[in-house]
Amino acid sequence: MQLHARDVGRDVRELGALLGDVLEAQTSAEAFDVVESVRTEAIDYRRENVESRDALRAELADLPPERAGIVARAFATYFELINLAEERERVRAIREGSQNGTLADSVADTAETLAEAGADEAEVQQVLDDVLVEPTFTAHPTEARRKTVKAKLRAVADDIETLDERRLTDREESAVERDLEAEVTSLWQTPQVRERRPEVTDEALNVQWYLENTLFDVVGEVYDELERELGEEFDSLDIPKLFEFRSWAGSDRDGNPFVTPDVTAETLERQREVVVSRYREECKRLSGVLSQDDGSIAVSEEFEARLDADRERLPGVAAEAEERYPHEPYRQKLKLMRERLDRVGDVRPGGYDHSDELLADVDAIAESLRENGAGVVAEDKVDPFRRRVATFGLSLASLDLRDHQKNHTEAVGEALAREGVEYEAMDEDERVETLTEAILQDDPIIDVSDTDNLSDTASRVLTLFDRTADWQAEYGVEAIDTYCISMTEEPSHVLEVLFLADQAGVVDLPGYSGLDVVPLLETESALSGARRIMGTLFENDAYAAAVEARGGTQEIMLGYSDSNKENGFLAANWSLYRNQKRLAAICDDYDVRMRLFHGRGGSISRGGGPMNDALLALPNETVTGEVKFTEQGEAIAEKYANPRIAERNLEQMLDAQLRARHEAIRDPVEEVPDEWVEAMETAADAARDGYRDLLETEGFVSYFEDATPIEVIEELNLGSRPASRSGERTVEDLRAIPWVFSWTQARCILPGWYALAEGLDAYLDDGGDVATLREMYAEWPFFRTTLDNAALALARTDLEIASEYARLAPADRREAFFPRIESEYDRAVELVTEITDRDSLLKREWLEGSLERRNPYVDPLNLLQTQLLSQSHLTPEEERTLRLTVKGIAAGMKNTG
Repeated sequence: MQLHARDVGRDVRELGALLGDVLEAQTSAEAFDVVESVRTEAIDYRRENVESRDALRAELADLPPERAGIVARAFATYFELINLAEERERVRAIREGSQNGTLADSVADTAETLAEAGADEAEVQQVLDDVLVEPTFTAHPTEARRKTVKAKLRAVADDIETLDERRLTDREESAVERDLEAEVTSLWQTPQVRERRPEVTDEALNVQWYLENTLFDVVGEVYDELERELGEEFDSLDIPKLFEFRSWAGSDRDGNPFVTPDVTAETLERQREVVVSRYREECKRLSGVLSQDDGSIAVSEEFEARLDADRERLPGVAAEAEERYPHEPYRQKLKLMRERLDRVGDVRPGGYDHSDELLADVDAIAESLRENGAGVVAEDKVDPFRRRVATFGLSLASLDLRDHQKNHTEAVGEALAREGVEYEAMDEDERVETLTEAILQDDPIIDVSDTDNLSDTASRVLTLFDRTADWQAEYGVEAIDTYCISMTEEPSHVLEVLFLADQAGVVDLPGYSGLDVVPLLETESALSGARRIMGTLFENDAYAAAVEARGGTQEIMLGYSDSNKENGFLAANWSLYRNQKRLAAICDDYDVRMRLFHGRGGSISRGGGPMNDALLALPNETVTGEVKFTEQGEAIAEKYANPRIAERNLEQMLDAQLRARHEAIRDPVEEVPDEWVEAMETAADAARDGYRDLLETEGFVSYFEDATPIEVIEELNLGSRPASRSGERTVEDLRAIPWVFSWTQARCILPGWYALAEGLDAYLDDGGDVATLREMYAEWPFFRTTLDNAALALARTDLEIASEYARLAPADRREAFFPRIESEYDRAVELVTEITDRDSLLKREWLEGSLERRNPYVDPLNLLQTQLLSQSHLTPEEERTLRLTVKGIAAGMKNTG
């Protein structure tokens, strides 16, 4: 069966040719010739047809500013279009694999794996009951594209899909190609670079788009596929809720002064409006299907009871429904359900107060259909609706609140000082004791609504907790029920949040806590002090009562980004692995169920990489079933913009988590040979020392400023949040995202591999051998995933291009650092290929092809960028071109940070 009319080669050729036609039509034949000349020279060098890039450098250097801008724009737009071609190729692979039964990491694999392992139905049901996958969308500023540009690109993608998947007449094909030309022309005429920094509401709307337009529709298909595949291997399984989507967009206050309570309230309201509107559409759709009359069916008792309750609740609407749909009970019920949805958040009574009420109505319809021999109708038409309600509730995505611990400390100190309590002067033990007593006593000590005579920081914090109580009353606790504390270092940092929540009425112990209080452990001191921090909390009367009130579950967030920036790639990965096991042991000692929240970024150095591999590589002790992880920046668009790819990502996550949970039930403790642990201890310690030595060598920060476009990146309008926590230029103060983004632009993805070789060589010098490292790679998922991820970062690094950036630094500074970086890279490549027993760094053929396709087109943007960076003064037009090169390289590398 021929599923597709095209392939990636054809898409790339035709989109490239179309862009050339548009470029010539919109600019001039001369501009087109220049772009072609630059393109040809770059390809000739990559194919070794010429010995140097001198001619390419010279041509770019001679370009007048206007022509340089056209070149930058042409290559940036090319990558936007080629990314769509590769997205289409991913869809082809998914469809063909599904058709042929060769799709790996699918729910079919899940069912087969469980069956082959000898799992019985009770064991599989336990796995299903335990698992909850919680992707959490953040608004971190790593998306370089404008929303308008993304919308135009989706239109182009739709046209490519039509040409690829539909059988068209010549006339129809011509019409689609004309539309494609119009969309690319419009794309060319649209400014690529933002003139203003996006606001927080823009970021929240961006996240909401993927939830509303993609995930809302595809999540039911994943459930349906899982139910079908498991049903072929096991009988009588109940598929519970397995996904929950969460968001930080509009609620993450850490370092972002623009996330105000009003923004959070607006986000909550808009999300509820969106999901309620989608449910109304579902009810209307079902009304067109469920036209059975009471002469041919006998509705169930449960359905009749719920219909009667609605008639009593909304008599006027019920009378209208009976008149419009006489003898059609399902349509009457759906009409009443639509009315109840209309009244959610309304002053009129009768609206749904909780999604459980809507879920019960949907269940009653499905049950009644099944009792009347219409099970296929229930399965095909009603069950997908049920899955959506169970997943999205009345909030679309639950919001997580987050702020920096120092802000809570300041607010608590000032608020208590007004009551005569000198909190700021207390040591840690005294603070813990004071907060505990205050939480456990019946009457509040402070009034969170009173912000008179407080600093701006303290006022903002108290107002937030005051408003949180209002939000939970208005939107339901599940709409905003998590509070994450950045840079947690002490038990008091956690108790301060619990105290403020208690004073606001969000917590009422013992018995009730409306918040999961989540410490974010992201520094080496916090991770190494985890037993002290968490042990103190679990032994604390107030906090133990709060954990019990939240079902005995403690969520703990791990920060991948800052851990990497502080310790380097290998040491950070080992520290996170080791400390996850340590946290699991601590929670087990206190009989607390742990839910890990992985603060992963899009890049390898920030915890990125294939999600299913990452989930399967977690230590068994940590796989309790529930898992949270952040989805950030352009990774959101890459994973969730296309419905088929979104469905595939959800399926892979679910497959990995179900298999990992089953393995953890069978083997609760991952037994790792002492020899492997010792190897990693030796390697990680040496890698950390090597990495820190680089960062702490005098002049390194200046070299970083010289040899990367960090200053340009800090000025880009990528997100609403500042690039630096305090505005100072130190590696410690710089946020992890611009740190990685800068190195990625310079094609030297140092955060993803630096000191890996130094660490592994230390192990080998200490008596270790490559044979043991190969055994570790073959048999230890953690080590295999770590090395594979490093290989990805190494493969995307191009030190010949990086040397162009190094030349921007003074000679003495360049000689102090670049040879050192180059030597570490060469040795890392040598070791990784030797340990993995591969001829090249990459094990995925398609990725190798992608890099070969992209590299010749990224090179001119890099060379143009370095030329502009070398100039001391730029005209406004040159500034725009420089920003365009950043955007184009990000699109070409398919990564910012």
